[in-house]
Amino acid sequence: MHSIAIIGSGPAGFTAALYASRASINVVIFEGTQPGGQLTITTEVENYPGFEHGIMGPELMDVLRKQAHRFGATSRYETIVKVDASRRPFLLTNERGEESTADAVIIATGATAKLLGVPGESEYMGFGVSACATCDGFFFKGLNVFVVGGGDTAMEEANYLTRFAESVTVVHRREEFRASKIMLERAKANPKIKFQLNTTVDEYLGTTNENGVKKLTHVRLRTTASHDAIDVAADGVFVAIGHQPNTSLFAGMIDMDDVGYIVTKGKSTATNIEGVFACGDAQDSVYRQAVTAAGTGCMAAIDAERWLETS
Repeated sequence: MHSIAIIGSGPAGFTAALYASRASINVVIFEGTQPGGQLTITTEVENYPGFEHGIMGPELMDVLRKQAHRFGATSRYETIVKVDASRRPFLLTNERGEESTADAVIIATGATAKLLGVPGESEYMGFGVSACATCDGFFFKGLNVFVVGGGDTAMEEANYLTRFAESVTVVHRREEFRASKIMLERAKANPKIKFQLNTTVDEYLGTTNENGVKKLTHVRLRTTASHDAIDVAADGVFVAIGHQPNTSLFAGMIDMDDVGYIVTKGKSTATNIEGVFACGDAQDSVYRQAVTAAGTGCMAAIDAERWLETS
């Protein structure tokens, strides 16, 4: 029996655990299939406050985990596959059918960037391939990069990258765009942005040095009409085809928007179910940064603590 069960880890989950456990609340973190969240598959993080010279993503998550554990939070490396919110305390079931109970639940399951799934994508992720321009754009100063996508996210990321990159090429599989007119016009008006239409990314290509460090060098593009392929030099490729919140577990139980982001009440992290709170990328479709996830994790812990005191 736990006072608060946190489903998911990462900056949101660990910060929620830190604040709640430091308030002498009995906290368990169910870390799921990717302990530490998305940052465990990133390389250097330079924009998280407190680390002047940057820190590797996995190391940052390990530091946050240890900090939460210091105050009594415990981690269970299990995946919650079912939550029964119709009873009190809440009943949580893991992938082995084992059950746990909690007086309050904090959802910190995060989101997953949608990727192309082509050869080389996972191999060069963090080594030239990225799904977050605001996270990694700084590393591409004076270089030539590509953005894949045709929606507002792609246009926004392309414009943002022109602050650093020498040139930005938007690769889109059609001539029509899903992007809003104003975002598209803004991108087309930017002299640093070029467009490669009716084209898809077929494969990522690169090298590995004597120390085993990988580096993206080219991207294989294929036209949708003639299906001709060409290898083009690329210092970086940013996949901007959207994110999918990891919230399917709560479908039909928690209020969500049409994409699957959890809807919270007003300025709080409270969901439509009393005693259930949501934080991080599971409910943030706008910022999706480690520091903002940590901030909402703090909010969720405080909201849950206050709810427990009055319930």
